[in-house]
Amino acid sequence: MTEDLKQFLALIVFGNIENLILAAQGVSMHVDPIGLAWLSLLAVTCWLLIGTFGTKMAMKYARYINFIGGFAIFVLGIQSMVYAIPGMLAFFQ
Repeated sequence: MTEDLKQFLALIVFGNIENLILAAQGVSMHVDPIGLAWLSLLAVTCWLLIGTFGTKMAMKYARYINFIGGFAIFVLGIQSMVYAIPGMLAFFQ
């Protein structure tokens, strides 16, 4: 890995919002944590490869990509909360 990318390694691993949503969904759906960890690492690797090799090609579609990504994060966040609500309500009864 080049020196330019090493400074962003922690951000790629720990700052990936998709991984936070994936983890929230996994917890609410009682998924195996080891399998979820492997899927999370796979997602990080895919995003690293897409970001590294596809950025120049996708620059002309940046507005669409930002909107679709933001909308996906919003929908997945709502979905993870909806699945968690029955468990939260059962906890308070």
